[in-house]
Parts: sequence; structure tokens; C-alpha cells
Amino acid sequence: MGDDCQYYIPSSEASDEERETKIREAVNDGADVIVCVGYLYGASLAWAADQYPDVKFIAIDVTQGDIGTDSIPANCYCITFKEEQAGYLAGYAIAKDGKTKLGFLGGMAVPAVIRYGYGFVQGADAAAQELGTNIDINYFYGGQFYGDANITSRMEGWYSNGTQAVFACGGGIYTSAVEAALKANGYVIGVDVDQNYIGVKGVADGSFAYNPFITSAMKGLSEAVNTALSDIEAGEWGDIAASNGNFGLEDGDYIGLPTAEDSWNFETFTVDEYEAVKEKIKSGEIVVDNNSDDATKPTVSEFTTVNYIQ
Repeated sequence: MGDDCQYYIPSSEASDEERETKIREAVNDGADVIVCVGYLYGASLAWAADQYPDVKFIAIDVTQGDIGTDSIPANCYCITFKEEQAGYLAGYAIAKDGKTKLGFLGGMAVPAVIRYGYGFVQGADAAAQELGTNIDINYFYGGQFYGDANITSRMEGWYSNGTQAVFACGGGIYTSAVEAALKANGYVIGVDVDQNYIGVKGVADGSFAYNPFITSAMKGLSEAVNTALSDIEAGEWGDIAASNGNFGLEDGDYIGLPTAEDSWNFETFTVDEYEAVKEKIKSGEIVVDNNSDDATKPTVSEFTTVNYIQ
């Protein structure tokens, strides 16, 4: 399974109707398993699951609430992640690496982004307590999943006032953080996948003076999809259909930071230290609060100041 794969990509500002059109095209081309990525597919999946009962839908970062039905459709499997764990690892690592003025730039205040951000705060605070060092975190949602001049200007203000690294979490919004960072010798933490390649490419083509990506808070998108496809191939679709698989470190390496030498750009924080804290989360010794309510902020120690910006 997976040998015959085709991409159907709607525009960045697609409507539900356009997403439904792409699903229809895939079905008409013979697809019997369709992977849809992002909570914006929720309404389209409600339609598609009813319209095409013989097609299996794997929905990434989509919940029953996004679909809007009383239960997850019988031909749909939702996959979500414990982003708070990835955020925690990134926050812990960057603070242990000696960065004391941090930023979180979220896209929209949707549950996955909130979990990333609150995990980041918790991890940075844990490191600050271990080090006995005060840290300061600027925290802001841009209200969109792309960068623009206004967000870049805000990021320039952060960096010029001493922010050393910003966790840019929300699609293409990272472009504003990168643009601002490069003007101030600052750094960026990527999200979802290892975004180090963006920095490497920028240096190679001369558009970046240096690679601003220190690390990325990743979730195992490919791993989770491949697991689901393997279940289908093994005739075990019935075990996962109409359910929500929520993946974290307890389930395997579905969460983490990239440890390849080219992607590990910390100055002092080591892979061994990273593996140690990762194992504590996996074992349950460290429990990261998974709150995704924007109104309920994470509790932090006296070492950490979080500046929530409206």
C-alpha cells in the first residue's frame, strides 16, 4: 500500500467547496483511501464520509468536533498528536541551551497551536527552575497561518528588544519570524516537521546570511499515517475506524526534536540531555498539561515571566 499515491492540493485559502472538489477528484481517479490534513477539512469530511461510504478517510489533526457529527463517521479515522509534549521539549531545550528571552508566535488560537505553546512555556519553565535562571517569554497569536508585514514588524520589535529565539507555530507564519530574526542575529524554532532545511536552503541560495533554525518541535505525521495504512493493509481497519488515535511519546517516537547532526544547532544542550528528558515524559515521570483552552494559562514558577499579548 502507498505505491500508488497522488496529491490533490487545494489553494492556501480554499473553501469547504474546493476541498470537497479535491476529494471528489481523488475518488473519481480511483482512490479508496484518502488522507486529509488539517482541521479545516472537518466540514468537508462530514460530507465526504456520507457521500463515499466505501472510501476510507484518514484525517490528520482533525477531531470529531471539527467534523461536527455526533460521532466520528464509520469510514473515518482521526489522528491527533500530543503537541504539548513537542512544545515542552523545545522549550526545555532552548532554555537549557542558555536562551533566557524567548518568544512564542502562534498562528490561530486553535487547540493544536495552543497545546504547542503551553507545552513550550511549561518546558522552558522547568529548565529555568533547574538552572535557577529567570526567563522571559513573549506570547502572541497572529490570527492567521501566514506571515505578513505587520507580524514581521512585531517580530522585529521582539528581537530588537532582546528576544533570542521565537517558536514560530502556525503554517507559513514562520516567514515573519525568520525575516525578523535574520535582521537581528536571532533564532527560530520550527514546528511540525524538521524545518532546518529551510535555513540550509536559504544559506545555499544566498538569501540567508546564516541558518536561523535551532531546532523544530516535531510530530510524527508520516509515522502515524504509515501505521494507519499498515493497519488497513493487514485487514485491521475495523480496529481503528470511527476512532481518534491521539499519539504521544507513550505510544512511540511520534513526538520529538530532530537529532540529526545537521539539524542539531544548540550550543550547549546535548542529545543525551534531550533523550533523558524525553524518556521522563515517555515514562510518565514528567506529565505535560495538555490544556487547550486559550483562557486558561499554564502555571509557571517565579523564575518565568510570560507576557501574553493580545
